[in-house]
Amino acid sequence: MAPGRPCAAGLVRFCQKLKRQKPLEESTMETSLQRCLSTLDLTLLGVGSIVGSGLYVLTGTVAKEITGPAVIVSFAVAAAASLMAALCYAEFGARVPRTGSAYLFTYVSVGELWAFLIGWNLVLEYLIAGAAVARAWSGYLDAMFDHRIQNFTEAHLGVWQVPFLARSPDWLAAGIILLASAFVSCGARVSSWLNHTLSTVSMVVILFIVVLGFILARSSNWGEGEGGFAPFGFSGIMSGTATCFYAFAGFDVIAASNEEARDPKRAVPLAIALSLGLAATAYILVSTVLTLMTPWHSLNPNSALADAFYQRGYGWAGYLVATGSICAMTTVQINCLFCLPRIVYAMAVDGLFFKAFAYVHPRTQVPLLGILVFGALTALVTLLLDLEALVQFLSIGTLLAYTFVAISVLVLRFQTASQSSSPSLAGSGPKAMEYNSFSDHLELVRTGQGPQPGRLRPALRPYLGFLDRASPGAAARWAICGLVVSAIALSCGLMLGNSVLRLPLWAYLLLLLCSGVAFLLSLLVLGAHQQQRLKDTFQMPLVPLIPALSIVLNFCLMLKLSYLTWVRFTIWLLMGLLVYFGYGIWHSKENWREPPGLVTAHYVAFPDGRLEETAQDPGRALAQGPGSP
Repeated sequence: MAPGRPCAAGLVRFCQKLKRQKPLEESTMETSLQRCLSTLDLTLLGVGSIVGSGLYVLTGTVAKEITGPAVIVSFAVAAAASLMAALCYAEFGARVPRTGSAYLFTYVSVGELWAFLIGWNLVLEYLIAGAAVARAWSGYLDAMFDHRIQNFTEAHLGVWQVPFLARSPDWLAAGIILLASAFVSCGARVSSWLNHTLSTVSMVVILFIVVLGFILARSSNWGEGEGGFAPFGFSGIMSGTATCFYAFAGFDVIAASNEEARDPKRAVPLAIALSLGLAATAYILVSTVLTLMTPWHSLNPNSALADAFYQRGYGWAGYLVATGSICAMTTVQINCLFCLPRIVYAMAVDGLFFKAFAYVHPRTQVPLLGILVFGALTALVTLLLDLEALVQFLSIGTLLAYTFVAISVLVLRFQTASQSSSPSLAGSGPKAMEYNSFSDHLELVRTGQGPQPGRLRPALRPYLGFLDRASPGAAARWAICGLVVSAIALSCGLMLGNSVLRLPLWAYLLLLLCSGVAFLLSLLVLGAHQQQRLKDTFQMPLVPLIPALSIVLNFCLMLKLSYLTWVRFTIWLLMGLLVYFGYGIWHSKENWREPPGLVTAHYVAFPDGRLEETAQDPGRALAQGPGSP
């Protein structure tokens, strides 16, 4: 053998480990967790996560400082933009009845390394979200008592002047996290019951705000005398849309609860659609009555709703608003602590994170160790750290997860299903079919022959036959890569071309033209290929258009974040790579699926519908019969 050949082969195997995909049976419902959540439970989980403190704080801030009464349009456009990401989550949630959210979706379609980084990123996102909401909860309650709690703490412990630490320890916020963790550890049914109660109170308060707000409405507050409906113009509406987009983050809690849903194939898509629709309706109606009750320029950004009722002589209504705000923030807190240990659990089950976190309590059927450890860690972060510099992690984490889920939808829809028969068994028994990836396995649940995913549409073969000259599916794979690269270039041109990059006009236009043409060509090539079509399973419409637009939007919003956020995010990812290469890659469950020299798991389908996974040759497995080692 030529010198260096073994080293090259080892490098190839190492790289294949990084991109290996998790083979997962779509139809299996077996789980260590308890499948007890109905469609209503999942819907209220989603509503509780989306309609949080944003409804009581964000509406007034955006209306006062960015859009004016046109905040209604900003919320409507943001809801439509969020719908693109929500549809991607809904399709995967219906196909894959497992917990893990964007981490799992990336694992079964893109590869292990990217999946780990998405999971690592989600851990930080939920941790900081829980800490930030607890701080907001504490601050809101403290304000109701004239800041006596904070003043007492600073009087006895002093004020800290240490970088990265809070001004003073927030014992109240840490206490609410520990209390919420105790409720979550009691089981999914207890968490769901508590979420039902708090969400019901919050929605009743929202209904009260809307009804009384329309009674007190004055159409003149949208008139020219107050600056008109859109005093900041179209640019203000678009800036407000970018801010309001994050208000709709939270429907991924439904995907993270997938493994505890009774009927995930039906319940998950329906719950995502209902929760997003209810949240959008609430945001739009509350924004409408807020700007009709009081002129937009006189709003108090910190407590707009309570202050609006106070200005109209209904100061008592402020107490109801405060009650609704406390309930809404508590539901968000519970849902963050509900999702975080389940993401860690999914990674631990796959061997990418420490195995101890895969432990499920036999009675409550929840990942107890993950709840206790990460609940305590979230409380510690809330107690000590300055969160103002960390909250932008929430934005970049959400957008990165949305991007990879959209890419995963494209990969899975256009991935070629390789089917091969075992020639050695011809005439001697039933034929075996080999499935080497998750998308191949999905072919087992298809009814009828239907289209062949990743292959050129028959009607276009006389005209675009050159696209089929390479290996099956190669053109679609290259088109997806081209779409992602052109989306990044297009986003850089749109967001940074005139400001950061400072390109001359001709270069700016050339960048937009080239990236736009490449983006459209990639879309057209994908559109020319056949997709997977599954019956009785939700599939989002307008693929590849909707995932492609979602990718561009997410990149544009990510590029609006500060460079310090990107620096901190890069440091966090480097820490994650240390964990992955130090532990995850060596303990991955996929190591046990692969015999030496192989990188795929095989599935054998028998004529009676039985499916078995085997690491050996499918023909040999079929000859030995079902159940053979």
